[in-house]
Amino acid sequence: MISQRAIDAIESTDTDELIRVIDGYCETASWDELVELRTRCQEAVTRGKQVWGVDVLIRYRLALEAPGKFAGPVVSEGAARFALGPLAEVAASTKTWSEVRPFLTNGPERMTFASERVVRGEEGIGPIADLPDQLMDWEPTYPVAKYKKDKVEAPSPMPPAASDVTLPNQIDRIDDPTSEGALADLVQPWTEQSNGQCETASVEGKAGDAIRALGLTQARIEGLDTTEALAWMAWAGASGGAHGGRRGAAAGRYGAWWAVAALCDLDWPPDPVEVGAAANRLRWFWFDDGAPGTGWALRLAIEDPASGFSWTIAAVDAAD
Repeated sequence: MISQRAIDAIESTDTDELIRVIDGYCETASWDELVELRTRCQEAVTRGKQVWGVDVLIRYRLALEAPGKFAGPVVSEGAARFALGPLAEVAASTKTWSEVRPFLTNGPERMTFASERVVRGEEGIGPIADLPDQLMDWEPTYPVAKYKKDKVEAPSPMPPAASDVTLPNQIDRIDDPTSEGALADLVQPWTEQSNGQCETASVEGKAGDAIRALGLTQARIEGLDTTEALAWMAWAGASGGAHGGRRGAAAGRYGAWWAVAALCDLDWPPDPVEVGAAANRLRWFWFDDGAPGTGWALRLAIEDPASGFSWTIAAVDAAD
């Protein structure tokens, strides 16, 4: 049974007190009481009590901290608006597939949880949507979020130390909406839900030509290896930017694979060997214009020696 203190906090719509109650239940692993508190908050909302945000917080804390018996059902419910991240990713950050699998209902959230565990290196899970259920030897250690009770930490990879380069005057821009769309999709929450901006370009030529197509005459450029480039794309694809909804590490991995497949005209669902060969064939570069960072940034130039084409994406987002 929940305490009278909790009941009184619901009736007085004292959300600060309810947060303290939730903290106490989590500290003492009183999961049954936390579930009951959620039920009572849901009932109170039907009576006009403004405690709907407490329901979201309880779902988040159950996904993050409770055993699979309690985490699985709240993940299976689907999206939790205003949570710090997708609950499938939240739960996968602290629990294994075997711990949660028996308590997940069939559906997209079950598949997403499995995919999140694959991103974290777990094997033997079974089929997931489109991609292999294990990391390939050419994939990076993907950047994953660290969730805490009141915040999420998901820093970008470290930008390389780049060197100044003068860009060419003449470029041969081409129309490649499929490839540019796949790159822009990586930062869709930045541009559609936040303050972000994104530019893409395709050229016949080298990476420097693609960067010039964005309007720059000079840039700082440094080469990336395949794993570094994939990590950058996956980080961006997982992130919501400053104010957008985070999509999760599994979505980031999917977006990185999709981008490589689009750039290299590969069929989908992809053959992992073909994607790995294509990713390693491409030449990857980080670039910037020397301006101070704005918070969230993805600036990649990609060169395909086989086709003679190159592409670039310059995306930024900021909290203000």
